[in-house]
Amino acid sequence: MDEMSRQAISDDKEFCWHPFTRQSEWTAAEHEPLMLVKGEGVWLEDAEGNRYIDGNASIWTNVHGHNHPAINTAIKQQLDQVAHTSYLGFAHPKAGELARKLAGFFEGTELKRTFFSDDGSTAIECALKMAIQYRLQNQEADRTEFVAFINCYHGDTMGAASLGGVDAFFSRFRKFGFPVRFVTSVEELKALEGLERVAGVVIEPMVQGVNQIHVWPEGMLRELRDFTEEQGIFLILDEVMTGFGRTGKMFACQHEGVVPDFLCLAKGLTGGYLPMAATMVRESIYEGFLGGAERAFYYGHSYTASQLGCAAALASLEVFEQERTFENLQPKISLLQEALQEIKQGSAWVWDVRQCGMVAGIELRQQDGAPFEPAERVGEKVCVAARKHGLLTRAILDTIVVMPPLAINEDEIKLMLKAIEAAITDELGEK
Repeated sequence: MDEMSRQAISDDKEFCWHPFTRQSEWTAAEHEPLMLVKGEGVWLEDAEGNRYIDGNASIWTNVHGHNHPAINTAIKQQLDQVAHTSYLGFAHPKAGELARKLAGFFEGTELKRTFFSDDGSTAIECALKMAIQYRLQNQEADRTEFVAFINCYHGDTMGAASLGGVDAFFSRFRKFGFPVRFVTSVEELKALEGLERVAGVVIEPMVQGVNQIHVWPEGMLRELRDFTEEQGIFLILDEVMTGFGRTGKMFACQHEGVVPDFLCLAKGLTGGYLPMAATMVRESIYEGFLGGAERAFYYGHSYTASQLGCAAALASLEVFEQERTFENLQPKISLLQEALQEIKQGSAWVWDVRQCGMVAGIELRQQDGAPFEPAERVGEKVCVAARKHGLLTRAILDTIVVMPPLAINEDEIKLMLKAIEAAITDELGEK
């Protein structure tokens, strides 16, 4: 290891604080963090020159691959003009263009107004605050509760954290946020008492990410939309992870022809280049904020509608068209499905595989089907072992997440799955 890398590791351990990380283990003398320094396509390179497939798209963000020339060029061209200007009291051309293009995916519907923010948590936070404020100032002041689904994850800001169904992350904070009730299905939602007090229902459509890649039953989203409309409840879709092609369509809700009241976007919005989020809202909800100063939505961020972020997002949307991403995606989805089934059939350690488009999870258990003890951290160890075979990804408990950039080719998909097979064998042994 060269001197520069040693200094980088020293600085990190002494001065940095990583997300979702046991810092005492991270800063231990024997732990050597993996320093990532380059990217090209679906490949990442560390400070020692080792290359890895980016198997979780840099925490579910990257879409078209790293160092994409079209997105690079768009950012550089924007940088030559101006990097950032305030969106509070001012405007710029690319924000309006991006909002128009997003509305174009729902042409002919009311989902046409976009509020920009910084990340997935704030996209959700906006939707929650908008839903409550709309109710309060439009003669529905009793509708101040939310319903979410068990084991869900919608972000870490305080409002979004109130929706969180994962106790390890959220139980200590829940009492400080919005009133939320949790259900496991639409049937449980329908059976709740006091639905007249519910402002909105929040869900990740088609597949829950942090819930070990839990795939919802076919038709569930359509049923949920019909019921919420019948009850006058807002449907808030969290497409922070599922948006921008992950499920095989631009947005997961399009699989069942569902148009929500709020659509929350982030991660892949800029192709995985820059932090940026969008909360799309039905025009009738937007109109509920028109009038005097007391009806305005007083919420925002310093980098709202970032000029660089808008440039990257517009370029990313163009790449979808230029590279015929969706046309090329279906064979990859089929290949991934076949490879996942081969892994399931070929290893007694693989209890289940779950897939929705290019989102997949490989759940590991003991050979008798019993879960591993959480303290064993088997999923985490398998992911570390996969590095030796040229793959970076993360586990959710003992479910290995498979979510590469959409730009991955078929040979790289095969390499990715072979790396997971080898890592399982390394850590757990043969069948």
